[in-house]
Amino acid sequence: MARRQSRTLTDVELEFMQLLWSKGKVSTDDIQSALRQQGRDLTDGSIRKVLSILVRKSYVQRRRVGRAFLYEAKVDEQAASRSFLRDLVTRVFGGSAALLVAALLDTRSVRPKDIEAIKRLIAEREREKDQ
Repeated sequence: MARRQSRTLTDVELEFMQLLWSKGKVSTDDIQSALRQQGRDLTDGSIRKVLSILVRKSYVQRRRVGRAFLYEAKVDEQAASRSFLRDLVTRVFGGSAALLVAALLDTRSVRPKDIEAIKRLIAEREREKDQ
């Protein structure tokens, strides 16, 4: 049975997107160089394969420049983050943001200053709705 095509990103695809978001328009050589600096050595063919998947998923667009292609993010980082979060809430927490927050708080990895920041964000959102 063929694997279902996912609109969400794999770890490697997300790594590529983070490079594109930080660098803007890049060639495959640029990506290969950036990955090498991070200790990852991927072949040109592997890089092109990941980029073609990202183009197919509509996260990346490419433009021919001479004999090569330049790649750039088609979706900005904030929009992608919101999409990933919506997907997580829907798939893992049945659409409940409250269950997501409860699970996050249960991990005990949330620092007190983060809890205070979350409280401020909730208070701001409530004030916005009252206006």
